[in-house]
Amino acid sequence: MMITCRTTHLLMIAVALFGGALIESELSIVRAAAGRPVQDTQKKADGSMSEWDGVYTDEQAKRGAPLYSQFGASCHGPDLTGGEMAPALAGADFSSNWNGLTLGDLFERMRTSMPQNDPGGLSRQQNADILAYMLSSNKFPAGTTELGRDTEALKQIRFQSLKPQ
Repeated sequence: MMITCRTTHLLMIAVALFGGALIESELSIVRAAAGRPVQDTQKKADGSMSEWDGVYTDEQAKRGAPLYSQFGASCHGPDLTGGEMAPALAGADFSSNWNGLTLGDLFERMRTSMPQNDPGGLSRQQNADILAYMLSSNKFPAGTTELGRDTEALKQIRFQSLKPQ
C-alpha cells in the first residue's frame, strides 16, 4: 500500500485536532477551576515562553525559506496555505490547530514525518530553520537567538494563537 501525501496529512490533521482539542479542553477545565481565564495569555511563572517572545532570528528564517521550498512546498503550497492534500502551515487554521501545544510538539511532528517522501530525512538544524521560516511567515516576531534543535528545550515554548497582553 502506498502512503500518499493526502493519507499522511489526513492522519496528522486527525491527531492534531483530537489531541489539541483534548489538551485544550483539559486546560480549560483547570483554568476555570482556578478562576483563570480560559485563554491563557500570560508568560508562565516557570519561565516558559511563547512564539511571541522572539524565539528565532531573521537569518534563521531566511535559511529556512529555500529548505521549505525544496521539501515542503510541493505538499503545503509555496505560500504555506496548504495544498489539495496537506494542511496550511500559516494562517488561522494552522494557529488554531497548534494553539496550546508547544514548538517541541510541532518540531517533532516535522522531524519524524516530513518530508512526505523521506520522513525523518532532514537534519534537526534543517527542521529548526524551516520552523523559523514558518513562524516568520505567520508574522511572529524574530529575536536575537536562533530557535534551538533540542526537542525538550522547544517544549518550553508554548504555541499561543493570540498575542499575550
